[in-house]
Amino acid sequence: MTAVAGDAADSDTPLRAVFKISLNGNTVSIATVGQAYRFITNLSSIEWIEFRALHADAVQALQGAADNAMLTVQATNALRALFVRAKLL
Repeated sequence: MTAVAGDAADSDTPLRAVFKISLNGNTVSIATVGQAYRFITNLSSIEWIEFRALHADAVQALQGAADNAMLTVQATNALRALFVRAKLL
């Protein structure tokens, strides 16, 4: 069974790391699969276009982790790769 977008957005499954990102002068903490999924999907696709492959990998990994907590390591790594490449970390 695979997770649907609503499941991923509502997931309280903790990530393996807490990401603290500064946006517009505010610090955003991302600690759960749901927080991460909402963060990377609520921004416009235009904002992620340069990183579309990494973004797609992260979305897929988060959906998997929402369905199976054993996949949080892969989801955390996919997020880290996306955030580093986008210079958010």
